[in-house]
Parts: sequence; structure tokens; C-alpha cells
Amino acid sequence: MTRHIAFAHLHNLRDLGGYVAHDERTVRWGQLFRSDSLGKVRGQDRDRFAALGVRTVIDLRYPWETEANGPLPDDDNIAYHNFCIEHRPYDQPALDPGVDPVPFLAERYREVVHDGVKELRQSLEVIAAGDAPLVFHCTSGKDRTGIVAALVLSLLGVAESDIVADFALTGLATDGLRADWLAAHPGRTLRWPGYGQAPAALMERFLRDIASDHDSLRGYALDQLGIDAQLIDALQGRFLEP
Repeated sequence: MTRHIAFAHLHNLRDLGGYVAHDERTVRWGQLFRSDSLGKVRGQDRDRFAALGVRTVIDLRYPWETEANGPLPDDDNIAYHNFCIEHRPYDQPALDPGVDPVPFLAERYREVVHDGVKELRQSLEVIAAGDAPLVFHCTSGKDRTGIVAALVLSLLGVAESDIVADFALTGLATDGLRADWLAAHPGRTLRWPGYGQAPAALMERFLRDIASDHDSLRGYALDQLGIDAQLIDALQGRFLEP
């Protein structure tokens, strides 16, 4: 199956199903999605999004991003949660063109997992207990969304190589994400060529950095987020095939 789901205005909504866990079970298709901003869902995309049957949305953006760009299509059947996991805003498009995305963003990711302990745990609790299908997203569906996807897949027992490969799939959406930014900011220059890119080396660097402190991303979740066996069992029972 194709992971990216075709939309007119969304570029990075994709299914996390099909990855193999350490016990040879696989992640269920059609139950767990990651995405760029659902505030872009409009027109024909409304019916396409409705067809996914989503019942829970986790919005990882700053409240001011949500206010400016909209939360999600009106639907009384969708439970909406806004957990701002990033606490130190920065302007990616305005970065100096010489900034290497791998070390720079890996350090931003470390800031997120340091600052956003409360919100990351809340996100995982909702993923484990909320109604599925479920989608979590930020603006581009890359950085904040990538961190949460890595945490969830790690707790499901998916290999780090697949976590890295999943992260890098955002590269298929880079052109659309850049076009969206340019359309939303007429008169501004997109200075940083790293905007919208998702090199595998970035997630590899982040995972190594976390492992240096906590042995693994799963170890971080146990040590810093207070994730316990009950929550992990709930995640695996919900999203892994029996």
C-alpha cells in the first residue's frame, strides 16, 4: 500500500500501518496517521478526509499557529486535542542558507523532548486511549510530528531503521510544503534551503543523541515521560495486528 494519501491541499498525510514490530506483529493499516496541518483541509479534501473515518486529532502546533491557520474541518464526531510540544519557537524559513539541517534540527528535537515532557506524555496517553482512527500533525508534518511518530513506533516495537525510513518519506512532500509556505507568505523570501527537507541522517542523529542519554528512544519514554507497561500494552493492543 502507498503510505502517502493523495489530497489536493495536504501533502504529507500518510498511514503508519504495515511496519513490523519486534514480535513480528505489524502495525494496523488505516488506524494511525501522521500529517501536515489539517487546517488546509478544504473543498474536495473534506470528503477525502472524512473517508478516513478519523475520530481523534492531536494538533502539536502552538496555539497561535492553530488560531492563524485553523484547527481542522468542523466535525462533531472528531475529538480534538492541542498539545504544544515545542516551547522555543524559531523561524525556519529565515535561517541562514548555510545552516546544516542535520545538526541544527537534531538539537531542536532534543529541546522538544526536554521541554515538552508533559505534552508528549499527554499525546501518547491520547494515542493509547483515544478513539481510532487517529491522526497527529503539526504544520509540515515533519519535525514535531516526526518526534511523536518516532516515539509511537518505538513503543510499538518497530525497528529504528523503519523509524528513520518513515521520517525520510516527508522528502516526497518537500516541494508541496515549500510551495505552501511561499503562497502563504507573499513578499517574503524562503532563505533556508533546508525547509521541508527530512534527511534520514537527521533522524539517525536524533536517535543517537537520545541513546547517549537514555539508551534508546523507548528508554527516554520510560525514564522521562513516565510511560509504563500498561500504556505500552494499550498502544500495542490497539495498533498492532493480533
